[in-house]
Amino acid sequence: YQIASVAGGILLGIDTLDKWDGGGDIFKKAEKFLIPYNTIIGGILIVMGIMNLLRPGCMLTDIVGIAAGILLFTEVLSNVPAVGDLFKKASGILTPFKAVIGVAILILGATSLFGINPLC
Repeated sequence: YQIASVAGGILLGIDTLDKWDGGGDIFKKAEKFLIPYNTIIGGILIVMGIMNLLRPGCMLTDIVGIAAGILLFTEVLSNVPAVGDLFKKASGILTPFKAVIGVAILILGATSLFGINPLC
């Protein structure tokens, strides 16, 4: 879940991260590697975020993870009749906050890899 969070954060926050990177293009290279796995990463974030909401602990990290997953996974689910419209609406609401959600889940995922959760 933490690795998917970092990967999803890079994919969603690439515009902001690329500005912070200077001229190194490390985030652009990571994005090129991760783009084929966009759907898988989004699915992991949604499923694991929902599963983690059911356990006691920090729910904010899981909510941000679910939001990131929705942004990454909407393309696939938009074709499913039962939930497609719901995911399109949710994605439309979240799209203006794409970079913020991306950077947030990147930071939360990276810190969780080291056993640190800054929000809990």
